[in-house]
Amino acid sequence: MHRINAKTTICAVIGNPIEHSLSPDIHNAAFASRGINWAYVAFRVETVQQAIGGIRALNIKGVSVTIPHKVEAMRYLDSVDETALKIGSINTIVNSDGHLKGYNSDGEGALKALRDAGHDPSGKSVLMLGSGGAARAVAFTLALKARPKSLAIMGIASEELACLAGDIRDKTPVSPQVLPRTDETLQKSLASADIIINCTPVGMHPKVHESPVPATLLKSRHAVFDIVYNPLTTALLKDAGKAGAATISGIEMFLNQAVIQFELWTGLQAPQEVMREVLVKHFT
Repeated sequence: MHRINAKTTICAVIGNPIEHSLSPDIHNAAFASRGINWAYVAFRVETVQQAIGGIRALNIKGVSVTIPHKVEAMRYLDSVDETALKIGSINTIVNSDGHLKGYNSDGEGALKALRDAGHDPSGKSVLMLGSGGAARAVAFTLALKARPKSLAIMGIASEELACLAGDIRDKTPVSPQVLPRTDETLQKSLASADIIINCTPVGMHPKVHESPVPATLLKSRHAVFDIVYNPLTTALLKDAGKAGAATISGIEMFLNQAVIQFELWTGLQAPQEVMREVLVKHFT
């Protein structure tokens, strides 16, 4: 790693807790690979307003925003990207000569993962499982930038589900179908879906044997994207692979959102393979 000095440009991640974050490893490897005098650090933050004042005061160039600050941080910025505004949360801040602008690269990262794998959701029938923060980012980005033929959102939190669907209906050209999570609705939805996206934590470490979809309902014509990236290959993806379906790992979304952040901050092309190597090493 290069020597840090008075000319080093600083980036950071803010969240609470933050000790588990992989972002410093990913971004510092990327900075080193591009040969630029930048460094990335992690800050555990309890008071968001003060932290954002610190970004201004210390001239921190770029910031990743993670749980639980993705919504509140928006209040203290100078401007927010249109898609992020509609999603209602950010995960990225860019400091351009003291002007702080917020973005949400989570949904963009998911869309890029689908397109890179050859499964562009444009004109396709998409079934999304979950209605939380990640689901909001993915659903809004798909609705605004991919225009699927149909979007069905299935979940167990009925109020959250209705709120998400209503927001998409009001703020995008897409009118999503809202579905309660039952065996019957799942079976019917999967029968017509081209792309299945799991935005729930089901299957995440340590409950690695759980899946949000029974294996018998997965078919070879499906493309299955699980945003869970720990483990790299979830039970859902294993079952989908056995059924002959195309599979997309959550590591792709995680990688892509970091790639988008790097490029927003530096204006350089991100060294994707270097960043991917850091991630894969961590989980294997």
